[in-house]
Amino acid sequence: MSLPDHRRPALRCPAWLAPRDLRLGPLVAASLLGCGAVLDLVLLLLLPALGGSAPGFGWVVLVLLVINGLVCATAPRGSATSRLSVAAGALTAIVACASMWGLLYGELDAGVSLMGLPAVFAASQLRRPLAIALTGLTCLSAVTVLALVAPWTAFRTVDAVMVCGSLTLLCGATLHYVEDTRRLLDRLERLAAVDGLTGLVTRRVLDDALATALTSAGAQTGTALVLVDVDSFKTVNDRYGHPVGDAALQHVGAVLTAAVRSTDAVVSRLGGDELAVLLPGCATDRARARAQDLVLAVRAAPLLLPDGSPLPITVSVGVAHAPTHAPDVRALYAAADGALYAAKRGGRDRSEVAEVAVLS
Repeated sequence: MSLPDHRRPALRCPAWLAPRDLRLGPLVAASLLGCGAVLDLVLLLLLPALGGSAPGFGWVVLVLLVINGLVCATAPRGSATSRLSVAAGALTAIVACASMWGLLYGELDAGVSLMGLPAVFAASQLRRPLAIALTGLTCLSAVTVLALVAPWTAFRTVDAVMVCGSLTLLCGATLHYVEDTRRLLDRLERLAAVDGLTGLVTRRVLDDALATALTSAGAQTGTALVLVDVDSFKTVNDRYGHPVGDAALQHVGAVLTAAVRSTDAVVSRLGGDELAVLLPGCATDRARARAQDLVLAVRAAPLLLPDGSPLPITVSVGVAHAPTHAPDVRALYAAADGALYAAKRGGRDRSEVAEVAVLS
């Protein structure tokens, strides 16, 4: 008796079987399998004209290529089926290439070209342990083909060493290139996420966190956005020079970070002398109090100049709350910006709260 749908265990895919890229991997696998199916079909159709015959196993391999390719192309991206189909595609490609090479009587040049395809695919799309294992299986398949198509001689030993050596080099070079590229991309992502001067996260990270906070299940108390502007920053730059201005931004960023808890706040540099603090799960009254705390914290912590003298620094702060003052990200920024300019017009070194939105 079959289980009801809601009781059937979900298909799971171990992490080591999953492709490197859950979106691109299945597409590359589908393309490889599709090309393999076309090549296999052409070879099977041409064999009679070349005086040979198309074995039944060749047609079975063709069917496997088509089915596996269709699964790779149509399975929902990120699903267990899609992830497993990529590893299965690599296995199918190894079997198909070995079969086609056997039909070509183990000709050496064809072997390196054919067997190199699944090896490069595995190294570029699958994780290192599985890629190495599949390359080893590819080498074993190549040796098997060489042993089956003709009597084993010293020349066959040389052929086996050349094929396996070439496959190993292909796999190693591809793995090295792919992993170096991945490390470079990861470094670029980190650089894009962190401001180089202050060490705070960038506007992009803040926007992502804000969007998540506004849509999360724990957003009943709302989310507050605090915009912070360093008062008279241009004067600091003009009077003391840009190095001191940079130090002032770093100092203010450090003071803001120390004044909030990293577990429930995100401190960001938006650009220039403007910073922001995101307070998820923060009610309006609490946000107003925390904004004023930020003003007091900066006022109480002057920047020490190289000669040891203190440089007083103050900030103007505008705070807006969702959904009290705005319903979405864009409106929340606009409301907080309006409150910030109200604080500046009111004399700076103070905080202001946005006006309550009037919803039509």
